[in-house]
Amino acid sequence: MVAPATLRVVRCGGSTLHGARAVFSADSYLLCAAGDFVKMYSVATEETLRVMGGHADLVTGVQLNPHNHMQLYSSSLDGSIKLWDFMDGIPIKTFTVGSKLLALYALASSEDSVFVVIPKSGERDTFQLVSVKLAKAAGQDLEAKELSVVLDGVDASPKRIAFGREGEYVASVKEVNLQVFFFKRKQLNRFSVSAIKTKSGNNHFTCIACHPTEDCIATGHADGKIRLWRNFYHKKDYTFSTLHWHHDTVMDLAFSMEGTSLLSGGVESVLVLWHNESDCQKDFLPRLGSAIEYISMSSDGALCCTLHTDNRITIINSNLRFSKSIQGLIKSTDVKTGLVVDPRTKALVLNGEPGHLQFYCLQSDQQLFSLDIVQRQYIHQAGLNQADLVKVAFSAQGKWLATVEEREEVTDPELQLKLWFYDEETQSFKLNTRINMPHEDHITDMCFREMDELEDDSLILVTAGRDCVFKVWVMVEDTDPEAQQSVSWSCDFVGSYHNYQATNCCFSEDGSLLAVSFEETVTVWDSVTWDLKCTFCHPPGKIRNICFGRLTCSKYLIGATDYGFLCCWNLLSCALEWSAHLNVLVLQPDPLSEHIAAVSWLSKESSLFVFKPNEPRPIYIQRNLCKEKIQLAAFVPRDEPETIGSEKYHWLRRSQLFFLTDTQELMTLSTKSLEERLTPSSKQLAVEESLPVTPFSLLLGKHRRQQSQEDIDLGKLVHNKHKQDSPAVKELLHTPAHVLPSASFLCPIFINSLLISKENKSAEEVADEVEMESEKTEDDSDEERGVTEMEQEDTSPMELLGEMTCKLSKSQEKELRKIRKMDYSWISAF
Repeated sequence: MVAPATLRVVRCGGSTLHGARAVFSADSYLLCAAGDFVKMYSVATEETLRVMGGHADLVTGVQLNPHNHMQLYSSSLDGSIKLWDFMDGIPIKTFTVGSKLLALYALASSEDSVFVVIPKSGERDTFQLVSVKLAKAAGQDLEAKELSVVLDGVDASPKRIAFGREGEYVASVKEVNLQVFFFKRKQLNRFSVSAIKTKSGNNHFTCIACHPTEDCIATGHADGKIRLWRNFYHKKDYTFSTLHWHHDTVMDLAFSMEGTSLLSGGVESVLVLWHNESDCQKDFLPRLGSAIEYISMSSDGALCCTLHTDNRITIINSNLRFSKSIQGLIKSTDVKTGLVVDPRTKALVLNGEPGHLQFYCLQSDQQLFSLDIVQRQYIHQAGLNQADLVKVAFSAQGKWLATVEEREEVTDPELQLKLWFYDEETQSFKLNTRINMPHEDHITDMCFREMDELEDDSLILVTAGRDCVFKVWVMVEDTDPEAQQSVSWSCDFVGSYHNYQATNCCFSEDGSLLAVSFEETVTVWDSVTWDLKCTFCHPPGKIRNICFGRLTCSKYLIGATDYGFLCCWNLLSCALEWSAHLNVLVLQPDPLSEHIAAVSWLSKESSLFVFKPNEPRPIYIQRNLCKEKIQLAAFVPRDEPETIGSEKYHWLRRSQLFFLTDTQELMTLSTKSLEERLTPSSKQLAVEESLPVTPFSLLLGKHRRQQSQEDIDLGKLVHNKHKQDSPAVKELLHTPAHVLPSASFLCPIFINSLLISKENKSAEEVADEVEMESEKTEDDSDEERGVTEMEQEDTSPMELLGEMTCKLSKSQEKELRKIRKMDYSWISAF
């Protein structure tokens, strides 16, 4: 008997791409750590080709197997090292070390061992570099307990340890100390720089890199300087030279494969290329977007990549020219907009770069595009008040987007409400209306009236503010002859309640009612006449969240207070239906069902409660959902309902719940096992195994699925197997383009392959039937004439008219019968 699936909390995206140094494979794929996964990207197309999962905690290092470049090592905080066949995404072996692994290094000179950084047992915040012997025994899960200490007192950061020429020595930096250990001589040399902060800056080490062919060590410092160390075999006769361009911390260093140049990066978002270790010869690649965290070089030296703090990977050519960019979820310090779902793309929409709105694809874990809302240059300076994006709302169909930006001021805040219209031609949002100071104080919430069938005619936007009013905005025709658009937005109604601050607002499912919370009171308004219908008072505490029930529970209104109460009111009886003592931080209704998700924070743990408003008892409870504090949540509709065996998880069938923690980790709940969730993208697209994964084959596969669905809806029984086995299609898709015959030769074959009847008869059967009918026609011509006359009596008058005006010969009638029996349904496919 198969055990029912359990609900797992999994990191679904938004994982940090700069947690460890990325590596290039020999055939120019890019492999990097992403949370507890390892991802493989195509350098040419930026596509995510593989997502390799199996670690139970964050991945801290990825290294190519120096003895087999088709394999990859990965280390994790879960204490294991995995060996992967990254082309197939298959784990080959798992070596369990036991301790947390903070960094990973693999050397060609060490055949059966790797180097890792682990915490020193019995001492806090002390780490050591150890060599781990990897057993060559049979089996997939192996123990790796044979450890030998190489260096004590190292830093936990992987960028502060580097191995020298051909693995002859290892160098480590921590604070103001540099130590170099020589493997053959078993000699350890220690060096230090001045720990006193001078006018020139801070001397603390931040990163290290070793020359690939010479005995030279490059170190980066917190004051922006780079030191090149030589002659470090001697403890006293060592020398170093200084390079200086960065005005702040040097984040990472990397030598070119030949060692003729040095790359450096820092918080300036500029990649600096130093030629011949000279302070006078350097080139720059500026405006890379955000601080550079890691720099990696390909084995042939043709490419390098930079990993940035905003979750971006930038691929750069050897001539310091920008090539590609892979953008993950940008993690803002404060997500003021909340998690909003774009109805068009089903992408998560939230704060991105300063003043920008990012559209994040959950399937590919990449940013679709970024929309510049503020449209001002952002100045990176601490303590400077600048305009920021604080509120976002979409209309039901995604045609309209409303944004609020504000700038904090000591006296009066600067506010702007902007309405954007989606242009189908340019496939982007265009600014339609800009409203300066829509409220006299901060805007606390806003929402569109969700009426799909009346969106263009009766679209309404409501904003609530701390100025103790809520405002209703409607579309009006623009009478200005110089205006570029035909409609604009203006205020239609202003509502208030006893001079209380308006904190939340939301419309009912049918759009007939508007609920606005004023501090400790919830008011319900008619959305047509704007009359106040009723008010509800919570137990003590200000309203934190409100929402209406949906579908069969549309007569209920749910609210949560900051004093830890969750209440449900019946709108028909205007009475309290039930209440619960629960400290709800997030209240999120599912747009496709009656379910509502409530996330509470109690005793330093987040818990999830899923309920229907008509039932006070939750249908699902998940205690200790995660250790982090959940700040935001959103239900994202699925493309197709999920098949879930257990009844208590049926609330996840039509929508999937995503939530964002205070550490900016995006998580979700899943009943699928790890293997099911990590299906390669080529399989997720459901492409036939007989077709190669090319853009044309994907398009053809999509067309076949659409045609098959249409046939099922019409009640037809269609067999498409002959299409998959068509030799014309196989020849067209499998043959390399440079050896394909001419199109005039392939076209008749391809067209003839489509001219097959729905009964899926072979060509021989069709020929035999035609021949038998021909013989029968010649032998029984008199009978045929009688049958033809009987058939003509049953036909329509138009057909009779056609038969009377034009008599056919016997041979023409025979050809006509053949044509009538042919299947022309293939024309509908075009």
